[in-house]
Amino acid sequence: MNTGYTYQLFKQTQHLPSDWDIIAQANIFLSKKYLEVLALAAPANLKCQYIGVFNNEELIGISLAQFIDLSHLETYGRRDNKIKTWIRNYIFSRFSSQLLFIGNNMLSGQNAFSVKAQASIPAILQTLNQAATDINQHSKIHLTSFKDFMPSDLSYFDQPAFKKDLKFSSQPNMIFEINPNWNSEEDYVKDLTKKYKDQYKRSRNKLRGIQKRKLTLDEILAHQEMIYDLYLHVAEHAPFNTFFLPKNHFYVLKEKLGDDFMLYGYFLDEKLIGFNTLIKNGTSLDTYFLGYDDKIQKEKMLYLNMLYDMIACGISLQFKNIIFGRTALEIKSSVGATDIAMFGFMRHSQPIINHFLGSIFNYLEPVNNWKRRSPFKK
Repeated sequence: MNTGYTYQLFKQTQHLPSDWDIIAQANIFLSKKYLEVLALAAPANLKCQYIGVFNNEELIGISLAQFIDLSHLETYGRRDNKIKTWIRNYIFSRFSSQLLFIGNNMLSGQNAFSVKAQASIPAILQTLNQAATDINQHSKIHLTSFKDFMPSDLSYFDQPAFKKDLKFSSQPNMIFEINPNWNSEEDYVKDLTKKYKDQYKRSRNKLRGIQKRKLTLDEILAHQEMIYDLYLHVAEHAPFNTFFLPKNHFYVLKEKLGDDFMLYGYFLDEKLIGFNTLIKNGTSLDTYFLGYDDKIQKEKMLYLNMLYDMIACGISLQFKNIIFGRTALEIKSSVGATDIAMFGFMRHSQPIINHFLGSIFNYLEPVNNWKRRSPFKK
């Protein structure tokens, strides 16, 4: 199938077409200012290229390609027993350490591409697939993945270019829909059942003595060491990791995104004991990375309080929804987030391994047993 579309790879943000941000209006994570953050403060093992899709001379689509090198990571997480962890680490280091993502592996959701209204999505995907294939010819990529698509997007991949790819789904994306009738946090609480209203009151009472405030650019710099220590504590205990942020990441985010990036610090006796971050993205409010002191987190129910604070922020700023991501599913469900299945497509460069990719993925991807909660009144 000849789409009639062509593509061009860009290695530096300053070389992006002048009309790039016109298409990126629909997604801040494809905007020049966010891509500049990745250029200046990306994880050490992550490199980016940017793909422009053209119809003749007209830019009609934009996309992000991320290269991740896992060979320098000592471990990829602590979610399995020791034997399975060793097997997973061995397979990743020997056969899947060089990854290419069409999309953003640092986020949850469809942040792979954005297009003009008249563009053909199947043709865009085929052009991006050709770009990925050409990139592979000049690099030693083990695994290529198109990531985080909604069920409604799957029909676009029903074409020969993706016939041999493994369609996969791991943990769902937790999305909190904001009731348009809510004007305040109190309106949200009124709609909770007694059980979850009691959970809300209990957690809020635990927060006494802790001050929360939105940090300015200068304050982020002043607290940079502690912010990073708190982030690293959480990241190192995550069930699965393919990267670690650099120390200046949040400062550069605030510098480039300005009011679209918010970092809230939680202080006990003037000491920073936790933080969370939010990014304004159109009608959605995206949660980003967070950190906390684990002992204080348990005592003060800090993580649950952060979720309530994010909900309050989303309501006050009149967003349609909050993207909570794909961790801590049950506790996010308890505050009202809904699990949305996300799908991706992957292929291995070695045909034999690609043939058994489904079996390998099913073995290494554990079943996540969690209980879906219903916190709202019927």
